Amino acid sequence: MQTRFYLLVFAIVLLSGCQKTLETDSGNVAVKLTNMLGDGPITLESKTYINAVAEPYTVSKLRYYITNVRLIGTSSAAEAESYHLIDAEKPESLQFSFTAPSATFNSIEFLLGVDSTRNVSGAQTGALDPLNDMFWTWNSGYVMLKIEGNSPVSPVAGKKFEYHLGGFSGPNNVLKKIQLPFPAGKLASIQKGKTCEISIMANLDKLWAGPNALSIAATPVCTTPGAQALKIADNYQHMFTLSDVVNNK
Repeated sequence: MQTRFYLLVFAIVLLSGCQKTLETDSGNVAVKLTNMLGDGPITLESKTYINAVAEPYTVSKLRYYITNVRLIGTSSAAEAESYHLIDAEKPESLQFSFTAPSATFNSIEFLLGVDSTRNVSGAQTGALDPLNDMFWTWNSGYVMLKIEGNSPVSPVAGKKFEYHLGGFSGPNNVLKKIQLPFPAGKLASIQKGKTCEISIMANLDKLWAGPNALSIAATPVCTTPGAQALKIADNYQHMFTLSDVVNNK
């Protein structure tokens, strides 16, 4: 019994030491996003833009989800509870951070949208709170990306356009996995007590063109899962590019 007791104490001490090592041998990852449109960061309400089919428009609302963020290299490091609602009206939403073990990574990966598990997990809080106005019903799930505005070519009342893009299962799945490789010479090097800053641009011009041209005059509204949402999702998966990686801040 006495031998077993000492073995148990030894095991507890060993595990505690390992845990302490894991907690301290890590660095910080800071992700910063910039929503681009036209020749610079997006301006809500006041600036007129021209889309890929030469239609003028202004943007009043832009929101989308970035989730399941992880760094990839010879190993991977995933952010815990990784759900972020990016809202152009809230500058503080354009950055987030998490800890990662000391290692070198060659790309960052994330999901544009909310994974299927969380779509059917009942009432939630934080970024996934239905009060954020990014949720339809327990059957239809979350709106992955929402953009609203006005255009003189829109045929609907108030000259509005609205794209609320969702659908998480089967043929209506608009979830897109984004993987951005770091350029040679600029790998993400996570070091103990240091911060690696990763800057990402989201180019909303890509929403209007890609594999599928999107016209406000022809399609001013898309607010249900289906074929049109899938076409727009095929465009927005190309929005993101890596703009910079700065190590050891």
